[in-house]
Amino acid sequence: MEAMDDLVVVEAERRTLLALAYRLLGTVADAEDAVQETYVRWVRLTDAERAGIVNPGAWLTRVAGRICLDALGSARARRESYVGQWLPEPVPQDSLFVTPFPDPLDSVSLAESVGMALLVLLESLTPPERVAFVLHDVFGVPFAEIAETVGRSTDAVRQLASQGRRRVRERRARLATREQHDAVARAFLEAAATGRLDRLITVLDPDVVLISDAGGRKSAALRPVVGADRVARFLQGIARLHPDAEVVLVPTADGLAALATLDGSPDAVFSFVVEGERITEVLAVRNPDKLTQWS
Repeated sequence: MEAMDDLVVVEAERRTLLALAYRLLGTVADAEDAVQETYVRWVRLTDAERAGIVNPGAWLTRVAGRICLDALGSARARRESYVGQWLPEPVPQDSLFVTPFPDPLDSVSLAESVGMALLVLLESLTPPERVAFVLHDVFGVPFAEIAETVGRSTDAVRQLASQGRRRVRERRARLATREQHDAVARAFLEAAATGRLDRLITVLDPDVVLISDAGGRKSAALRPVVGADRVARFLQGIARLHPDAEVVLVPTADGLAALATLDGSPDAVFSFVVEGERITEVLAVRNPDKLTQWS
Protein backbone atom coordinates (compact mmCIF):
# COMPACT_ATOMS: atom_id res chain seq x y z
CA MET A 1 0.00 0.00 0.00
CA GLU A 2 2.82 2.38 0.86
CA ALA A 3 4.49 1.71 -2.49
CA MET A 4 1.20 2.52 -4.24
CA ASP A 5 0.84 5.72 -2.23
CA ASP A 6 4.38 6.73 -3.18
CA LEU A 7 3.55 6.15 -6.85
CA VAL A 8 0.45 8.33 -6.57
CA VAL A 9 2.47 11.12 -4.96
CA VAL A 10 5.12 11.02 -7.65
CA GLU A 11 2.65 10.82 -10.54
CA ALA A 12 0.73 13.81 -9.14
CA GLU A 13 3.85 15.92 -9.69
CA ARG A 14 4.43 14.74 -13.25
CA ARG A 15 2.83 17.72 -15.04
CA THR A 16 4.73 20.19 -12.87
CA LEU A 17 8.03 18.39 -13.43
CA LEU A 18 7.52 18.18 -17.19
CA ALA A 19 6.62 21.87 -17.34
CA LEU A 20 9.72 22.72 -15.31
CA ALA A 21 12.10 20.52 -17.30
CA TYR A 22 10.78 21.82 -20.63
CA ARG A 23 11.40 25.42 -19.60
CA LEU A 24 14.91 24.52 -18.49
CA LEU A 25 15.93 22.30 -21.41
CA GLY A 26 13.86 23.56 -24.33
CA THR A 27 12.71 20.27 -25.88
CA VAL A 28 10.02 17.75 -25.04
CA ALA A 29 12.30 14.73 -25.35
CA ASP A 30 14.93 16.19 -23.03
CA ALA A 31 12.23 17.17 -20.53
CA GLU A 32 10.76 13.67 -20.52
CA ASP A 33 14.22 12.15 -20.03
CA ALA A 34 14.90 14.46 -17.08
CA VAL A 35 11.58 13.60 -15.43
CA GLN A 36 12.18 9.89 -15.96
CA GLU A 37 15.58 10.18 -14.28
CA THR A 38 13.93 12.05 -11.40
CA TYR A 39 11.51 9.14 -10.94
CA VAL A 40 14.38 6.66 -11.03
CA ARG A 41 16.13 8.50 -8.21
CA TRP A 42 12.91 8.51 -6.17
CA VAL A 43 12.44 4.77 -6.63
CA ARG A 44 16.02 4.10 -5.60
CA LEU A 45 15.45 5.67 -2.21
CA THR A 46 14.97 3.32 0.70
CA ASP A 47 11.64 3.25 2.51
CA ALA A 48 13.29 5.02 5.42
CA GLU A 49 14.69 7.75 3.15
CA ARG A 50 11.30 8.35 1.51
CA ALA A 51 9.60 8.42 4.91
CA GLY A 52 12.00 11.16 5.96
CA ILE A 53 10.99 13.44 3.08
CA VAL A 54 8.38 15.83 4.45
CA ASN A 55 7.46 17.37 1.08
CA PRO A 56 7.87 14.89 -1.81
CA GLY A 57 6.89 17.54 -4.37
CA ALA A 58 9.64 19.88 -3.22
CA TRP A 59 12.15 17.01 -3.23
CA LEU A 60 11.20 15.99 -6.77
CA THR A 61 11.38 19.59 -8.00
CA ARG A 62 14.81 20.07 -6.44
CA VAL A 63 16.16 16.83 -7.94
CA ALA A 64 14.66 17.59 -11.37
CA GLY A 65 16.27 21.02 -11.26
CA ARG A 66 19.67 19.48 -10.52
CA ILE A 67 19.29 16.95 -13.33
CA CYS A 68 18.39 19.75 -15.73
CA LEU A 69 21.32 21.86 -14.55
CA ASP A 70 23.71 19.02 -15.34
CA ALA A 71 21.97 18.39 -18.67
CA LEU A 72 22.30 22.04 -19.69
CA GLY A 73 26.08 21.79 -19.45
CA SER A 74 26.29 18.76 -21.72
CA ALA A 75 23.62 20.14 -24.08
CA ARG A 76 25.76 23.15 -24.92
CA ALA A 77 28.60 20.85 -25.94
CA ARG A 78 26.25 18.74 -28.11
CA ARG A 79 24.88 21.79 -29.88
CA GLU A 80 28.34 22.68 -31.14
CA SER A 81 28.02 19.72 -33.51
CA TYR A 82 24.33 20.35 -34.30
CA VAL A 83 23.69 20.85 -38.01
CA GLY A 84 22.61 24.45 -38.57
CA GLN A 85 20.89 26.66 -36.02
CA TRP A 86 19.40 25.22 -32.81
CA LEU A 87 16.02 26.45 -31.60
CA PRO A 88 13.80 25.39 -28.70
CA GLU A 89 10.86 23.14 -29.53
CA PRO A 90 7.54 24.94 -30.12
CA VAL A 91 4.46 23.46 -28.47
CA PRO A 92 0.72 24.16 -28.88
CA GLN A 93 -1.00 26.36 -26.35
CA ASP A 94 -3.08 23.45 -25.04
CA SER A 95 -0.01 21.25 -24.47
CA LEU A 96 0.54 19.92 -20.95
CA PHE A 97 3.88 21.74 -21.08
CA VAL A 98 1.97 25.05 -21.07
CA THR A 99 -0.90 24.18 -18.70
CA PRO A 100 -1.15 26.98 -16.10
CA PHE A 101 -0.36 26.36 -12.47
CA PRO A 102 -0.72 28.79 -9.53
CA ASP A 103 0.62 32.26 -10.28
CA PRO A 104 4.39 32.63 -9.77
CA LEU A 105 5.90 35.10 -7.34
CA ASP A 106 7.05 37.47 -10.07
CA SER A 107 5.12 38.84 -13.05
CA VAL A 108 6.23 36.19 -15.52
CA SER A 109 3.28 33.83 -16.04
CA LEU A 110 3.75 30.14 -16.73
CA ALA A 111 2.25 30.53 -20.18
CA GLU A 112 4.56 33.41 -21.09
CA SER A 113 7.56 31.54 -19.72
CA VAL A 114 7.14 28.83 -22.34
CA GLY A 115 6.87 31.11 -25.37
CA MET A 116 9.53 30.81 -28.06
CA ALA A 117 10.70 34.40 -27.57
CA LEU A 118 11.49 33.77 -23.91
CA LEU A 119 12.88 30.28 -24.45
CA VAL A 120 15.35 31.69 -26.98
CA LEU A 121 16.36 34.35 -24.46
CA LEU A 122 16.81 31.71 -21.73
CA GLU A 123 19.35 30.01 -24.00
CA SER A 124 21.61 33.04 -23.54
CA LEU A 125 21.65 32.68 -19.75
CA THR A 126 24.23 30.58 -17.95
CA PRO A 127 22.83 27.25 -16.71
CA PRO A 128 22.81 28.41 -13.04
CA GLU A 129 21.08 31.69 -14.01
CA ARG A 130 18.45 29.81 -15.99
CA VAL A 131 17.75 27.31 -13.23
CA ALA A 132 17.60 29.98 -10.53
CA PHE A 133 15.31 32.23 -12.53
CA VAL A 134 12.90 29.51 -13.68
CA LEU A 135 12.69 27.80 -10.30
CA HIS A 136 12.12 31.02 -8.35
CA ASP A 137 10.31 33.43 -10.66
CA VAL A 138 8.24 30.92 -12.59
CA PHE A 139 7.66 28.11 -10.08
CA GLY A 140 8.00 30.02 -6.82
CA VAL A 141 10.68 27.79 -5.27
CA PRO A 142 12.35 29.46 -2.25
CA PHE A 143 15.95 30.61 -2.71
CA ALA A 144 17.15 28.35 0.11
CA GLU A 145 15.93 25.27 -1.77
CA ILE A 146 17.38 26.51 -5.07
CA ALA A 147 20.72 26.98 -3.31
CA GLU A 148 20.75 23.24 -2.55
CA THR A 149 19.95 22.49 -6.19
CA VAL A 150 22.71 24.57 -7.78
CA GLY A 151 25.27 24.23 -5.00
CA ARG A 152 25.55 27.96 -4.31
CA SER A 153 24.81 30.18 -1.32
CA THR A 154 21.35 31.67 -0.93
CA ASP A 155 22.71 35.15 -1.66
CA ALA A 156 24.46 33.90 -4.80
CA VAL A 157 21.26 32.23 -6.02
CA ARG A 158 19.28 35.40 -5.36
CA GLN A 159 21.77 37.28 -7.54
CA LEU A 160 21.58 34.65 -10.29
CA ALA A 161 17.79 34.91 -10.41
CA SER A 162 18.02 38.71 -10.41
CA GLN A 163 20.32 38.66 -13.44
CA GLY A 164 17.95 36.39 -15.33
CA ARG A 165 14.94 38.49 -14.29
CA ARG A 166 16.56 41.68 -15.57
CA ARG A 167 17.26 40.13 -18.97
CA VAL A 168 13.72 38.78 -19.23
CA ARG A 169 12.11 42.09 -18.27
CA GLU A 170 14.20 43.96 -20.82
CA ARG A 171 13.12 41.49 -23.48
CA ARG A 172 9.45 41.48 -22.56
CA ALA A 173 9.30 45.29 -22.43
CA ARG A 174 10.03 45.40 -26.17
CA LEU A 175 7.48 42.76 -27.17
CA ALA A 176 4.07 43.58 -28.57
CA THR A 177 0.94 42.73 -26.62
CA ARG A 178 -0.83 39.45 -27.40
CA GLU A 179 -3.46 41.33 -29.42
CA GLN A 180 -0.82 43.24 -31.41
CA HIS A 181 1.16 40.07 -31.99
CA ASP A 182 -1.85 38.18 -33.34
CA ALA A 183 -2.87 41.07 -35.60
CA VAL A 184 0.62 41.13 -37.13
CA ALA A 185 0.61 37.33 -37.52
CA ARG A 186 -2.67 37.52 -39.43
CA ALA A 187 -1.29 40.34 -41.59
CA PHE A 188 1.79 38.21 -42.29
CA LEU A 189 -0.26 35.24 -43.48
CA GLU A 190 -2.48 37.45 -45.63
CA ALA A 191 0.57 39.11 -47.20
CA ALA A 192 2.25 35.77 -47.82
CA ALA A 193 -0.89 34.45 -49.52
CA THR A 194 -0.78 37.26 -52.10
CA GLY A 195 2.66 36.18 -53.31
CA ARG A 196 3.67 39.82 -53.49
CA LEU A 197 7.11 40.64 -52.13
CA ASP A 198 6.21 44.25 -51.28
CA ARG A 199 3.21 43.17 -49.19
CA LEU A 200 5.32 40.71 -47.22
CA ILE A 201 8.05 43.27 -46.58
CA THR A 202 5.55 45.68 -45.00
CA VAL A 203 4.99 43.38 -42.01
CA LEU A 204 8.72 42.73 -41.50
CA ASP A 205 11.08 44.96 -39.55
CA PRO A 206 13.92 46.27 -41.79
CA ASP A 207 16.40 44.34 -39.61
CA VAL A 208 14.28 41.21 -39.19
CA VAL A 209 16.17 37.96 -38.58
CA LEU A 210 14.98 34.52 -39.67
CA ILE A 211 16.44 31.48 -37.91
CA SER A 212 15.57 28.01 -39.13
CA ASP A 213 16.19 24.72 -37.37
CA ALA A 214 15.95 21.46 -39.29
CA GLY A 215 18.72 19.60 -37.47
CA GLY A 216 20.12 18.36 -40.78
CA ARG A 217 16.91 16.37 -41.35
CA LYS A 218 15.36 18.76 -43.88
CA SER A 219 16.46 21.73 -45.97
CA ALA A 220 16.94 24.94 -43.99
CA ALA A 221 19.16 28.00 -43.86
CA LEU A 222 22.29 27.02 -41.99
CA ARG A 223 22.86 30.62 -40.92
CA PRO A 224 20.47 33.40 -39.92
CA VAL A 225 18.84 35.30 -42.78
CA VAL A 226 18.94 39.04 -42.08
CA GLY A 227 16.96 41.94 -43.52
CA ALA A 228 13.36 42.32 -44.69
CA ASP A 229 14.07 41.82 -48.39
CA ARG A 230 16.19 38.70 -47.86
CA VAL A 231 13.78 37.16 -45.37
CA ALA A 232 10.79 37.84 -47.62
CA ARG A 233 12.53 36.28 -50.62
CA PHE A 234 13.59 33.29 -48.52
CA LEU A 235 10.00 32.72 -47.38
CA GLN A 236 8.71 33.05 -50.93
CA GLY A 237 11.30 30.51 -52.03
CA ILE A 238 9.98 28.04 -49.46
CA ALA A 239 6.43 28.60 -50.72
CA ARG A 240 7.49 27.90 -54.31
CA LEU A 241 9.25 24.69 -53.27
CA HIS A 242 6.12 23.45 -51.46
CA PRO A 243 3.09 24.72 -53.40
CA ASP A 244 0.87 22.03 -51.89
CA ALA A 245 1.64 23.01 -48.30
CA GLU A 246 -1.28 24.09 -46.15
CA VAL A 247 -0.48 26.96 -43.78
CA VAL A 248 -2.78 27.92 -40.91
CA LEU A 249 -2.44 30.07 -37.83
CA VAL A 250 -2.37 28.14 -34.55
CA PRO A 251 -2.38 29.37 -30.93
CA THR A 252 0.84 29.10 -28.93
CA ALA A 253 2.04 30.62 -25.68
CA ASP A 254 3.51 33.54 -27.66
CA GLY A 255 0.35 34.11 -29.65
CA LEU A 256 -0.49 32.95 -33.14
CA ALA A 257 2.15 31.00 -35.06
CA ALA A 258 2.02 29.52 -38.56
CA LEU A 259 1.81 25.73 -38.91
CA ALA A 260 2.70 24.32 -42.32
CA THR A 261 1.57 20.80 -43.16
CA LEU A 262 2.42 18.58 -46.11
CA ASP A 263 0.22 15.59 -46.91
CA GLY A 264 -1.45 16.00 -43.53
CA SER A 265 1.81 15.89 -41.53
CA PRO A 266 3.45 18.85 -39.77
CA ASP A 267 6.37 20.19 -41.81
CA ALA A 268 7.24 23.42 -39.99
CA VAL A 269 6.16 25.81 -37.27
CA PHE A 270 6.92 29.49 -37.82
CA SER A 271 6.92 31.50 -34.59
CA PHE A 272 7.06 35.28 -34.67
CA VAL A 273 8.68 37.82 -32.39
CA VAL A 274 6.77 41.06 -32.78
CA GLU A 275 7.87 44.49 -31.61
CA GLY A 276 5.51 47.37 -32.28
CA GLU A 277 3.68 46.52 -35.48
CA ARG A 278 6.37 44.49 -37.25
CA ILE A 279 8.02 41.10 -37.03
CA THR A 280 11.60 41.32 -35.76
CA GLU A 281 12.32 37.58 -35.69
CA VAL A 282 10.97 34.56 -37.53
CA LEU A 283 11.77 31.28 -35.77
CA ALA A 284 11.21 28.39 -38.15
CA VAL A 285 11.40 24.85 -36.78
CA ARG A 286 11.43 22.00 -39.34
CA ASN A 287 13.29 19.33 -37.37
CA PRO A 288 10.80 16.41 -37.24
CA ASP A 289 11.99 15.55 -33.73
CA LYS A 290 10.67 18.93 -32.58
CA LEU A 291 7.27 18.69 -34.26
CA THR A 292 5.87 15.67 -32.41
CA GLN A 293 3.38 17.79 -30.44
CA TRP A 294 1.72 18.98 -33.66
CA SER A 295 0.65 15.64 -35.11
